[in-house]
Amino acid sequence: MSRHPEDRGGELRALFFESANELLQSLNEAGLELESRPADQEVIRRVRRAVHTLKGDSAACGFNQLSELAHELEDVLTPQIAQARAADLAELVLTAVDSFGAMLTAYQRKAEPPDAEALHAMIRKLLEEPASPKSTGLAAPQLPAQFAWTEYEQLMISEAVHRGETVYNVALRIDPNSLMRAAAFQLIRNVLHGSGTVIALRPEDNVTAATVEIIEAVLASSQPEEKLLQRCRIPSIVSDVRLERAATAETPEHELLGDLLEAQAAKFAAGADETAGSGTAANPSTSGSAATAVAESTLRVDAARIDAVMNLVGELIIGKSMLNRTLTEFDKKHARDPLRAKLADAMAFQARILDELHKCVLKIRMVPVEQLFRRFPRVVRDVAKQCGKDVALSLSGQNTDLDKSILDALSEPLMHLVRNSVDHGIEPADERLTAGKPARGTVYLNAYHQGTQVVIEVRDDGRGIDPAHLRTQAVEKGILKPAEAKRLTDQETLNLIFESGFSTASEVTEVSGRGIGMDVVRTVLDRLKGTVHVSSKKGRGTTIQLRAPLTLASIQTLLFRVGGRLFAVPLSSVVEITRITDPEIHRIDQREVLRLRDQILTLVRLDHLSRLRSIDTEPVRKKHFVIVIGAAEKRFGLLVDSLVGEEELVIKALPDEIVSSDLVSGASILGDGTVVLILNVPAVLSRLSRATQLGAIA
Repeated sequence: MSRHPEDRGGELRALFFESANELLQSLNEAGLELESRPADQEVIRRVRRAVHTLKGDSAACGFNQLSELAHELEDVLTPQIAQARAADLAELVLTAVDSFGAMLTAYQRKAEPPDAEALHAMIRKLLEEPASPKSTGLAAPQLPAQFAWTEYEQLMISEAVHRGETVYNVALRIDPNSLMRAAAFQLIRNVLHGSGTVIALRPEDNVTAATVEIIEAVLASSQPEEKLLQRCRIPSIVSDVRLERAATAETPEHELLGDLLEAQAAKFAAGADETAGSGTAANPSTSGSAATAVAESTLRVDAARIDAVMNLVGELIIGKSMLNRTLTEFDKKHARDPLRAKLADAMAFQARILDELHKCVLKIRMVPVEQLFRRFPRVVRDVAKQCGKDVALSLSGQNTDLDKSILDALSEPLMHLVRNSVDHGIEPADERLTAGKPARGTVYLNAYHQGTQVVIEVRDDGRGIDPAHLRTQAVEKGILKPAEAKRLTDQETLNLIFESGFSTASEVTEVSGRGIGMDVVRTVLDRLKGTVHVSSKKGRGTTIQLRAPLTLASIQTLLFRVGGRLFAVPLSSVVEITRITDPEIHRIDQREVLRLRDQILTLVRLDHLSRLRSIDTEPVRKKHFVIVIGAAEKRFGLLVDSLVGEEELVIKALPDEIVSSDLVSGASILGDGTVVLILNVPAVLSRLSRATQLGAIA
């Protein structure tokens, strides 16, 4: 049964939006490269290819306004304009990315695309203003030609060059006095076909040629250049000719294809007989099949489908736990039954396969953090330009993997942190030079794994944060009383930047200063069961660490009981476990504390925080277990009745109407049907910070 045309159209548009966003990101990167290397012809060719692809794809989806704008932009992307107006061309490409992005957003929302008059004006300005020659001693300018070949045509050029053929770019100007343009074009086409193999031709038909002044072609020929020039100079038909060797741009995709072909050739050569050693020429059909293998090796899948598979795998893990418990009961009742060994073998096999399946699905959800980092060079460039500063961005750890949902959630917090580093952290050039620093400031973005967490650091070499200034600001804004501000340590003072409405900026600008943003960072990290930590040295810079779990689908936990109820805490938050008696618990300033290795540790009882009603009928125990939990630089001890053990839990989100407490981040189900509540460590820390000062251990 075939699908309805509307369904196919919807799928086509969904694919277009995904590929268009990738094209815009590549245009962003190429625009930034043009600023630093304005004469790089390869970058200009990359821009032209991306714009050409965007033009064709948008036209296929019926987005004519975007297609026409891309077509108009193509006219400016010439080597001549790039050489004469490099700075303006780079600014034009970046402006085009913003305009294309706004239009794509409007198309996705099925709204009217915005007017791109600013981009139109920039294009007209570059086309209308004559390019002033840089020196007068040069020869007459070459015949203008774009030679903007499609990716397929470029692949054909590369294959011809690799076969040892000589490939030329040819541009011919039709004589303005020629009365029959279509006939002239046909004559030129005949001459080209008689001189070699025509790989590409612009225009492609006689009708279009009637309005075209310059004809462009790619010609593979064994004839010398002088003879080709002589043949192309047709009297009364062609007034000017340009002939040059065709450049074979080695794109990453082409390099990948070449590597695969070479690897395949080496494999066949190693396994072939010696008699077949002479036949080593590459086969065109082999190239085609390898290219198809490269194209089909990547599969785009909707994230919702992966989430559905992950949810089913979670249900299977719960089912495995249920079977394990059932098998344990079977062992107790039928210890000598011959079926017992067979059941145990089947369960072990199923558990092994299920563990592998779980790991594979988790890996599918994992993506490199590079996808997030790629957007920040443009952000730093724009904010630095807006603030009148010279700022560089240094990236490291781009290959660090984490869950796609977490990557998307961290996008907004990182955007705030990077913008703040440029606007607040980095000083103006004169101030940096006075302090003995280089005029250019640097923002560092780094990502790495630490246990079951991913750590993303945003660091700058700017002026740093002055705790005394923060205390003054907090008192002036009414966030703290003077007496409270004096009692704060430097680290607690630095954490004030995450309070809603608090800002260190002296004035409100378009970039920052309104006191919103940093509180969003903390809110998002709390929702992800992660933490944020800030450290700073005055005059040296500031470092902000974001810590988040690698995945939100499952988690390694420590199970324990309090008041007869079963709880779990992420194993990554557990520092150590100890056991104490009642006499070891002391009270200081209305809080329970424990002396642990010459350090004072604040003790927490869950029933005191959440008014938990005990369902335990056992007598009060003389000994308690203390789970030492750490998050960022803070530590506290959780008093529990008993420990159950470690277990990997599949997290199930709970609706607000079921669980009203923020101390619980989710739940899971054990094999016997018991519901386990998962403790929200950041929320516990936040509740304690509001109630009393926390003790810390080294």
